[in-house]
Amino acid sequence: MRVLVGLIAFLTLFAVAAPSPAAAAGGPAWEACVGLTSAPDERVKACTTVIDTKSETGRRLAGAYCNRGHGLTERRELDAALSDLDEAVKLDPTYACAYNNRGRVYSFKRDYDRAIAEYDQAIKLDPSLAMAYSNRGESRYNKGDLDGAIADFDGAIKRNPSYATAYANRGYVYARKHDTAHALADFSVRIKLTPDLLAYIDRGNVYRDSEQLDRAAADYGEAIRIAPTDARGWRNRGMIRLYQGDNSGGLADYDKALQYDPSDVFSWNNRGQAKLRLGDKQGAIADFRKALELQPGLATARQALQKLGAL
Repeated sequence: MRVLVGLIAFLTLFAVAAPSPAAAAGGPAWEACVGLTSAPDERVKACTTVIDTKSETGRRLAGAYCNRGHGLTERRELDAALSDLDEAVKLDPTYACAYNNRGRVYSFKRDYDRAIAEYDQAIKLDPSLAMAYSNRGESRYNKGDLDGAIADFDGAIKRNPSYATAYANRGYVYARKHDTAHALADFSVRIKLTPDLLAYIDRGNVYRDSEQLDRAAADYGEAIRIAPTDARGWRNRGMIRLYQGDNSGGLADYDKALQYDPSDVFSWNNRGQAKLRLGDKQGAIADFRKALELQPGLATARQALQKLGAL
């Protein structure tokens, strides 16, 4: 859902057929097909074995199609995924998993009306399925229905108070509505539930946008502590340091950001600004040129080079 705020893609969890007590009777292929920790390629291969050998029938066979559809969706083979999920619905029209996962395919296809219709059916069949509420909230957001999205994330949290994804998604929507207090509250709950890199970056972004720069820097610092080789914490803290006039600190952070992600055009541009402020004109020109090489339409880099007489 990270696409909501133009950041890094956020993985939405899918419903998968939970192993039943009789799962062992299906053998290793069945266990890998329904296993919650199976990688997409492993799941597709295992579910294909279950389907091709006709070792399962009824809802278990529908589950194999549903889970293979999940794996194919993760691989962005959307038409193949849709075919599998159609078959799962055909085999068991009461299977909420299939409608939820089919909704995700339509969401990836940006057909949000059809996605919402699928989630509606999943919720009708299983009103306790928190994931379907969260997924429907994402589609409502993408249609511009912010209040409808919040209502769905409320529904997901009501059904699963430990659902970190729903708090994160609701936090994004509150941030979009400029409701800083509620956004911070949701991201803080998310940090308690899943204190990972993105959790701190997300809350740091809200602090940044509300001009609470010291708190933003502290959250980005936590992101760096958790994932020191990930460029995102460094480049976000670098920006705060430049805002605060700490040009040397900003330069050091952008050095790290570019060490771990040399393709980040904005880190090249912003490091150029830091070097310029520190009197390193030639270093700044080199960084602005690199930024412009990576993104020829970047106005800030072009304007900086023009002012420096280097374009």
